[in-house]
Amino acid sequence: MTGQALGKPGSGAHMDDKAAIRINVGGFKKRLQSDTLSRFPETRLARLLHCQSKESILELCDDYDDTEKEFYFDRNPALFPYVLNFYNTGRLHVMAELCIFSFSQEIEYWGINEFFIDSCCSSAYHCRKMDQDQDREDWEDRSDEGSTTSSFDELLEFYSDATKFDKQLLGSARRRVWLMLDNPGYSVASRIISILSILVVLGSIATMCMNSMSEFSLLDSEGQPTEDPRFETVEHFGIGWFTLELLARFTVAPDLLHFFEHPLNIIDLVSILPFYLTLLINLVAESSPTLANLGRVAQVLRLMRIFRILKLARHSTGLRSLGATLRNSYKEVGLLLLYLAVGVSFFSVMAYTVEKEDSEDLSTIPSCWWWATVSMTTVGYGDVVPVSIAGKLTASACILAGILVVVLPITLIFNKFSLFYKRQKQLEVAMRSCDFDEGIKEVPSVNLRNYYAHKVKSLMASLSNMSRSSPSEHSLNESIH
Repeated sequence: MTGQALGKPGSGAHMDDKAAIRINVGGFKKRLQSDTLSRFPETRLARLLHCQSKESILELCDDYDDTEKEFYFDRNPALFPYVLNFYNTGRLHVMAELCIFSFSQEIEYWGINEFFIDSCCSSAYHCRKMDQDQDREDWEDRSDEGSTTSSFDELLEFYSDATKFDKQLLGSARRRVWLMLDNPGYSVASRIISILSILVVLGSIATMCMNSMSEFSLLDSEGQPTEDPRFETVEHFGIGWFTLELLARFTVAPDLLHFFEHPLNIIDLVSILPFYLTLLINLVAESSPTLANLGRVAQVLRLMRIFRILKLARHSTGLRSLGATLRNSYKEVGLLLLYLAVGVSFFSVMAYTVEKEDSEDLSTIPSCWWWATVSMTTVGYGDVVPVSIAGKLTASACILAGILVVVLPITLIFNKFSLFYKRQKQLEVAMRSCDFDEGIKEVPSVNLRNYYAHKVKSLMASLSNMSRSSPSEHSLNESIH
């Protein structure tokens, strides 16, 4: 009820159908006739006509001036003319330049159903809304909590590890060393250690590669190839540096029991373990001639030195993001392998059928698997090629199918990589901005609003999926009301 009825609270008198009410929507003022609003009793403005107290009015609008008899709404004034047009014509129209999401929220606020959208705009409106809903679902899939951990959680874990030093012996000194070793770029000293570690890794890999070249190979007195002493010196220096680095990290770690649960620490261990296992195997083989075959195991372990290249992940945001992407993209990678397996199986049988009499290289289905794999991945070695026209047409179809098969899941994996890379950069900036010199007083600055919104968005998406799973019940409720 409007101002006349508010003067007599609880009187129950309704406004005269010919009276007008004053509306102020974000500064846009308008007088509306009561009989116009009464045509649509379920809308918000029509429900104002039946209010009998100021409290009930304030449940429907943001403010009410009893002196001016004016209702205030804190809404977008640019969209309110569409609402006025609806009351005058009984139909809604949607302009192409409007944001569909904002328009949908606005008509929902005023209590106007989407069914009132005129036929000239209905098709375009629902198509644009479906596209927007699909984009939101894609984003929710990319930021799914089941497959990724939030940067906020990682930052809290980092901060929690830093607080553990306060209760330990020489905690402040150990924390500075821990930050210097585990957080490249935190200080000048950490940058120097990071650069030196990268150079040692690259030098170790380079010497391993050069040692396999005949130009740098040396022969012993028995004519057997032996390792160049210069390369051996570089190898020993690298192993000494890697061992010292791992022991230093282990010594200053905030939690020794969970030290090797971190993937980068496991990589550090694997990078030096082959060297010490090789020494042990050589000692055992020399002491017992019956175990001479262990020397072959030592040769295999020497080749495992290539895993040292993974140590660069500690100093590279891109490598860490790539590892996180692969770890959390097992569904997409499995989908890619499934597509390839189906394509290889299909085209290998096709090639065998049309080429078994013309080409010896494609005379069996297993031999066609290699050709189909090379063709679908667009590598194209050319070692096995079809000869007949039907075989060449099959190869063309195989190559085109391979392009589509490889490209389809790559987009999903790339989106996840972009997400992980962006979050990893933000996490590094937050970690490097933490100052523990004067003790830990407060948690570092994080955007709690975005973190909370992300959690709520995931919850609302789940509820929305549940509601969409029972369309018959939803339609029944609409028909009843």
